[in-house]
Amino acid sequence: MSVEKFLKQRAVKITVNGSYTLPNWYDAQGRLRSFACRTTRVSPFRMIVDVPVVGKVGDRLTSYFEEFGKFEGCITEAMHGSFLFELEMTHAMREKFADKLTWIEKTQKDPSVRDARNSPRFVPVVPHAMLTLADGTMLACFIIDMSLSGAAVSCAAQPPIGMPLAIGACVGRVVRHLPNGFAVKFVETYRQTDLLRLIARKTREIQTASAEMDPVA
Repeated sequence: MSVEKFLKQRAVKITVNGSYTLPNWYDAQGRLRSFACRTTRVSPFRMIVDVPVVGKVGDRLTSYFEEFGKFEGCITEAMHGSFLFELEMTHAMREKFADKLTWIEKTQKDPSVRDARNSPRFVPVVPHAMLTLADGTMLACFIIDMSLSGAAVSCAAQPPIGMPLAIGACVGRVVRHLPNGFAVKFVETYRQTDLLRLIARKTREIQTASAEMDPVA
């Protein structure tokens, strides 16, 4: 099924963090790499997922989501920074998943439901940003979550601990590796509005500069 057709079907708009593996992506130890991801729209049959590494149509993958559990399936359409994931499951599993989605949809519409957690970390509305490594290499990255003093990031590269880098215009250093990415500590603490603005602004500056540097025939 295409994304266009899926958007016309009934589904739940929900943000759930997870991770996934793609075929032929391995780490230095020869193990399959795990990348972070986040759902944006989910039905009992398929979902749209924001990701750092898109993969190809037809790729089979395994994913795990905090609120849903483990899924297997394949990519049926690839977009910029996301893909449509066709879910493979038994009829009983699909019915159970449909009930869970119905419950989630009801809680979203209930104003009495509140998130009791008081965590300093937050998820940016736009999860994609530009990562600039110490040698000037620029890579697209996926922000798992952020705080005012750092961020958890997933991308095609896995910089070593201690490497200085920048997420947008926010300079920091890799402080640890995660199962699906790495953690960066900023050199200064930002206000949330300034943090989001700096990340978005620098991404646009890099894209503009790259376009200006392209040779004209």
